[in-house]
Amino acid sequence: MSEIIKETTTTQDNTNTVATNPASSGTADSQSSQTTTTQRNINPAVDNQGNRQASGSQTATYFVYFLFGVLEILLAFRFVLKLAGASHTSGFVNFIYGLSGVFVAPFNGIFHTSLAQGAETTSIFEPSALVALIVYALVAWGIVKLIQISSGKQQAE
Repeated sequence: MSEIIKETTTTQDNTNTVATNPASSGTADSQSSQTTTTQRNINPAVDNQGNRQASGSQTATYFVYFLFGVLEILLAFRFVLKLAGASHTSGFVNFIYGLSGVFVAPFNGIFHTSLAQGAETTSIFEPSALVALIVYALVAWGIVKLIQISSGKQQAE
C-alpha cells in the first residue's frame, strides 16, 4: 500500500477595503483565506502521479517469469509439432527443434517415445517434452519464491 502524506497550509489575509457602494459608508473589514495542499510521497515504489513502480525483487521476478515463459512456449511448440508430425524440411520446425533440443535432452529416456505411422507423416509422442514443461515450470516457481524470500519484504499475493 502506498503512503502519501498530505500537508495542508492555511493562510489568512486581513485587509481593509473601502466600500465602493454608495449605499454603504466607511470601510469594511474582510478576511480572505487561502489553502494550499502539498503532497509528499514517502514510498519510493509509487511516484508523485500515483503510478506504482516495481521494486528490484519484483523486477527480478518478472524477468524470471519472462525467461521461463519463453522456454515453456518453445517446449510447447516442440511437443505440438512432434505430435502433429511436422516436416523436418521446414526451417521453422528445425529452428524450434534445435533450440528446444538442449532443454529436452536431460529428460530423454525417462519414458519411451511412441511413434504413429500415418500415410504421409509420422506422429511422435515425446513424453520428455512434457516432463521438461513441468520441471521448468517448477524451477521458475522455485526461483521466484527464493527471490521473494531473499528480498525480506512481505509479498502481496
